[in-house]
Amino acid sequence: MPDFRPIEVLLVEDDPGDVLLTKEAFTYNKVGNRLHVVHDGEQALAFLRGEGPYDDVPRPDLILLDLNLPRIDGFEVLQEIKNDPTLRAIPVVILTTSEAEQDILKGYNLHANAYVTKPVDFNQFIRVVRQIDDFFVTVVKLPGK
Repeated sequence: MPDFRPIEVLLVEDDPGDVLLTKEAFTYNKVGNRLHVVHDGEQALAFLRGEGPYDDVPRPDLILLDLNLPRIDGFEVLQEIKNDPTLRAIPVVILTTSEAEQDILKGYNLHANAYVTKPVDFNQFIRVVRQIDDFFVTVVKLPGK
């Protein structure tokens, strides 16, 4: 019998509007998945390493990472994740407003698993987040699943 344990998703996003939209998309689509939110790169790394206020949080199965973050930007967070043997297997989807070719290339060079541009339209945004969730929950086999 397959394991239907909820997927732990870490959203690294500093825009409260995008956090709300992502929460709505997850609630609308898959109430069983758990969405954890941090608002900057420093918090993201502390969460992933179980440091400070994050000492008892679950290890994420998937990371949704914005690039334009305060303190430590998304590229630096991605580089830290992929250089850490204990974290590198966690899939990272860059979810950002940037459509710049150099950002896309840099994201993949740093081993992002996917690069998704955030749509401006509310319904499109909900659809994109739902598709990411569906893909990583139903199509892809995640480590430890």
